[in-house]
Amino acid sequence: MTSRSVTLIDVARAAGVSKSTASNALGGSGRVSEATRAHIQGVARALGYRPNSAARSLRRASTGAIGLHLPRTATRLDYYMNLAFGAVERAREDGLDLVLLAPGTAAGSGLAARVDGLLVIDPELDDPEVPDLLDAGVPVVTGERYLGGGTAPSGAVVCDNAASLAALLDHLAQRGARRPALLAPGPGSDWAAALRAAAEAWGGREGVEVAVRTVPFAATPAEAETAAADLLAGAAAPDAVVCAPDGAVPGVLAAAARAGRRVGTDLLVAACVDGAAARGSAPRVTAVDLRPGEYGRACAALLSDLLAGTAAPGAVRRHDWALNVRESTAGC
Repeated sequence: MTSRSVTLIDVARAAGVSKSTASNALGGSGRVSEATRAHIQGVARALGYRPNSAARSLRRASTGAIGLHLPRTATRLDYYMNLAFGAVERAREDGLDLVLLAPGTAAGSGLAARVDGLLVIDPELDDPEVPDLLDAGVPVVTGERYLGGGTAPSGAVVCDNAASLAALLDHLAQRGARRPALLAPGPGSDWAAALRAAAEAWGGREGVEVAVRTVPFAATPAEAETAAADLLAGAAAPDAVVCAPDGAVPGVLAAAARAGRRVGTDLLVAACVDGAAARGSAPRVTAVDLRPGEYGRACAALLSDLLAGTAAPGAVRRHDWALNVRESTAGC
């Protein structure tokens, strides 16, 4: 190899260590024994490795930990818990601890002294902590893009949420739905904004109006039931209801039962987020599987790569989804 082709990951593999250990050893920081540090430095010299000065500027004195910020109202949801576990597992593989940040953590100074980087998941425009987190002085990876201004994140992992909703609406149309409706949060997050735009675009393409009702980002079953009941009581009641928030499925099913609708036949029900509520309901509900565990791993992997200098600042990585079809959209 020439010095131009040798990367930090090449050094890590040749030395038999993780990327973060190699980065700490070559940067003179972190919890690395002198013997390991000397071994890695020797391997780097033998390979002709030269550190990327721009990437190294991202690094500070290592704490060996990264922080995780979740939406304020969403920590009780199945999706975010699975995402957090995935991030923990991936961080551990790189020798990093993961700290779940409590509300108010971003206020004031000192956060950069406690963590090497941050994961900010589904940043919302009305979350006052997000600008402070982006300004904390450490690399930040967002799960979905941040729609606000100010300091840009160091990287992002994004899912094509518009495509996932379009596929869900196509599926409902194939099963006979002609008047679909969507329960979605306001456009204060990249995820919700993408869903709303996709519903409008799909309706325009198909010549069908998708009725949209606004619900909270982390809508409770009761809140979802109220919104769905309002839709089902209208003169042009929908024949399909898609609920966006995780955990809202039971409320939609309850509203359908109260309205005397048979889910899976004369009312199709689907969800934009798969989870325990969709899988365990009766009938089971068709949903988009965003693979939250793998999503958390992908976010942690990108942050680890930024810290190690193996990913360029501004990197954006894509995350795949899948559609799980179940009895709630069986059709007539």
